[in-house]
Amino acid sequence: MSIDTYSETPKIKHLLEKETTLFQLSTTQLYYKILNNNEGELTELGAINMSTGKYTGRSPKDKFIVNEPSYRDNIDWGDINQPIDEDVFLKLYNKVLDYLDQKDELYVFNGYAGSDKDSQLKLKIINELAWHNLFAQNMFIRPESIEEASHIKPNFTIVSAPHFKANPDVDGTHSETFIIVSFKHKVILIGGTEYAGEMKKGIFSVMNYLLPMQDIMSMHCSANVGEKGDVALFFGLSGTGKTTLSATPTRKLIGDDEHGWNKNGIFNIEGGCYAKAIHLSKEKEPQIYNAIQYGTILENTIVNERGHVDFDDNTNTENTRAAYPIHHIDNIVLPSKAAHPNTIIFLTADAFGVLPPISKLSKSQAMYHFLSGFTSKLAGTERGVTEPEPSFSTCFGAPFLPLHPTKYANLLGKLIDDHDVDVYLVNTGWTGGKYGVGRRISLHYTRYMVDQAISGKLKQATFTKDEIFGLSIPTEMEDVPKTILNPIHAWNDPEAYRHQANDLKQRFEENFKTFGDEVKDIAKDGGFSH
Repeated sequence: MSIDTYSETPKIKHLLEKETTLFQLSTTQLYYKILNNNEGELTELGAINMSTGKYTGRSPKDKFIVNEPSYRDNIDWGDINQPIDEDVFLKLYNKVLDYLDQKDELYVFNGYAGSDKDSQLKLKIINELAWHNLFAQNMFIRPESIEEASHIKPNFTIVSAPHFKANPDVDGTHSETFIIVSFKHKVILIGGTEYAGEMKKGIFSVMNYLLPMQDIMSMHCSANVGEKGDVALFFGLSGTGKTTLSATPTRKLIGDDEHGWNKNGIFNIEGGCYAKAIHLSKEKEPQIYNAIQYGTILENTIVNERGHVDFDDNTNTENTRAAYPIHHIDNIVLPSKAAHPNTIIFLTADAFGVLPPISKLSKSQAMYHFLSGFTSKLAGTERGVTEPEPSFSTCFGAPFLPLHPTKYANLLGKLIDDHDVDVYLVNTGWTGGKYGVGRRISLHYTRYMVDQAISGKLKQATFTKDEIFGLSIPTEMEDVPKTILNPIHAWNDPEAYRHQANDLKQRFEENFKTFGDEVKDIAKDGGFSH
């Protein structure tokens, strides 16, 4: 990375030089510390189960970017990218370092983000808790030796003190919790929350700034590669099938969540996986289940006195997780990178039952749907949600994007052109009616259609445009009923379909207005008015 090397402050140097600061411990050493410190419990699977306390997910309202003159004009400020003054940050930063100086032990890990060395970020992670240090080792890319680790001069440092609680009246935060990114000081400061995912997503947010500023695409997607070297990307929000569809025995996994796209091709930003564990079973998701072994961190699962894990128990949270190094999965590419993609899949779970199960997108349509990042919230998923509601998350990753969304969309559009990439929109949601009336599209059909798209066979099909969204739908596919391909034919009442489809179309258009005049051409060429 072109970012300047982090200059360690005297307080950081003091912490790193203390005899009680433990550097680059092995998994076994960290297990010993975790159990000896009563931080977690051993399970019969060999994994360690942790409780993250009252915070069982991210705290987006407590995340800030330091408002520094050299970066100020680049940031897309708002509810997601909240500003905090530099002097406020520095006072809190020094208070946290003084707090950590009083701890009996600290844990330090040096590693990397980015499996392509041309676009790699060097990391130092300083943890108050041993299990957070193991989480960091699992999620980021590990050096091959302690000697290599000792020579890493970090571009960015995470300082994580989950038991330090801020005083909002004094420290300038919104609550006891804070996640603060300083691009000038090259620090992510975390406190007041034990949810380890803040470290992972903090670095992803940093990469989502640094990479696009060098015209390198950063993406919230999974990726896999076939025997012939053909690469596919899967973008999708929670519940759309991103993990399920990218994990297949016929293709090797590059990564399951965060990727970059540079001049060399696709590369995984991470060195591990952070999988949802609720209702996990060996029968339904054998790769993930088998990855939960010695070295894996479980978060907030329920474990009985015999060490048995009940993955169906959501007493603590629906957001139970498993963090493991990517080599716990057999069918992977190492190092985690591959050539330029041939196919991009945008996944959406349309609970209104009006989007086609698969449609081919033009470049403008791809940019439009990428900016929209549409899926549906179902009734009961959040308090007050009684009917399916459209959910738009820009670029399929709005909470982690420091720059204006058009920066990412324009980069994607250029890369699609440069590498002649096929882009498809795949609806893994409902057909024949909205949620509660229609039926979920069969995973069997979805897998088949995705396979046809990735293999290139679908390009040879005959397509027709649907009358509402202007999407190109294949008129027929072997082994897929025609009534499924075009959603209007799956509804008993075509007028009811048109009414529901026009309602969703209007919601898309209202959402797109929030991007302003910068996207007028994308709205005209890729939207629904053409």
